[in-house]
Parts: sequence; structure tokens; C-alpha cells
Amino acid sequence: MSDAPLLIGLAGGTGSGKTTVADLLHAHAPDRVTILPQDAYYRAQPGVAFETRAATNYDRPAAFDHDLLLAHLDALLAGDAIRRPVYDFAQHDRADATVPVEPTPVVLVEGILVLHDAALRDRFALKVYVDAPRDERFIRRLERDVRERGRSTDSVIAQYRDTVGPMHDLYVEPSKQHADLIVPQGGRNHAAMAVLVSYVERALHGAPGALPPGPVPRD
Repeated sequence: MSDAPLLIGLAGGTGSGKTTVADLLHAHAPDRVTILPQDAYYRAQPGVAFETRAATNYDRPAAFDHDLLLAHLDALLAGDAIRRPVYDFAQHDRADATVPVEPTPVVLVEGILVLHDAALRDRFALKVYVDAPRDERFIRRLERDVRERGRSTDSVIAQYRDTVGPMHDLYVEPSKQHADLIVPQGGRNHAAMAVLVSYVERALHGAPGALPPGPVPRD
């Protein structure tokens, strides 16, 4: 690639609709937009007992391998391919498999804490916070974890009470202040999605007024 990818950060609480927003933007130009999920970058826990891994607080910043994610973003910005890790949510550990990712004109970095870390924020041309009411987010989290991640209803409820809710209040919600755009109701917000699609479209085609790759200039 002759030009560095445009990096967009999509943050928000669990079940807020981040993945829906990312999927809609990806569907707009699937060969030119790549999604990089932050939750693929949970730290590996080799040699740790299953019960201990299951009790890990996965909603605090230390649960993520920020160094690896930053290194991968810098590689993509330099035009190099990466091998993205895969996280096994049923086993609470990083899988042996990896996913090859080629740099594309737009890379969407999606996750609960992508706006919490200053080093990550500095790499985004656009920072988006996807918002939704707490009860709606919990219902979506419950449905997803039972359906897709092999969790029991009781374990999801206990995790939400013990870590997900408190960590949201401590880390995720405050990161909203760093957003350039706040999107209530995620992909259901058609006006906001039209703005985001237009932004991506202009970036893909190099239209006048589109932000260049790199951090958004600030006063």
C-alpha cells in the first residue's frame, strides 16, 4: 500500500452495539475495510489453572496485551501484514491459531477499552463511542455469551455483577470524553451510521474534506 491505513477506534460498553457498527461499516466496503477486535488481544495465560483463568477480570485494562495490539497497528500503518491472535472464550485463554490480516485502507479497532489507552487513541484518525442503556447492554451480553461463548446464564450474571458493571463505571464510561463522535443505540442510529459511512467513503476515495490517516489534530 502506498498510503497508511486510516485507523478508526470504536469503543463502548459491552453489548452497546460496537460490533454491529463495525460490521455495517465493513459491509459497506468489505475488501477495503478490516475489523480488528480488541478482545482478540486478551493476554495469554499459559500454565494457569482453568478455575483461575475463569475468574480473571477481563474488563480491566491489564487483561489486554496492549503492547501486541500497538505493535500490530504500527505494522499495519507501515503497510505490513500481521497475524492476529485468536482468543478461546470457552477455555479463557489464547488459542494456538492466528488469523492473517493484510493492511487495508480503513482499519476499525473495536473494543470496550480502545479509547482508554492514550497510546491507542493517538493512532486513531477518528474516535467513536457507541452508547446504549445499561439494561439493554446486559441483555445483549447475556444472549451473546450463552449463545456464542459457551457460558451459563448464572456465570454471565455473576461476572456482570462482579466485574463487568464496576469496570464499565471505572474505565469504559469515562473514556467517552475522548470520543470525537458518540453514537447512541449503535447500528440502530441510522443518522449516525450515515455520517460514519460518509466519513469512510470519503476516506476511501480521498475526497476533499476527508481526514488523512493519522491522529486527529487538536488545539
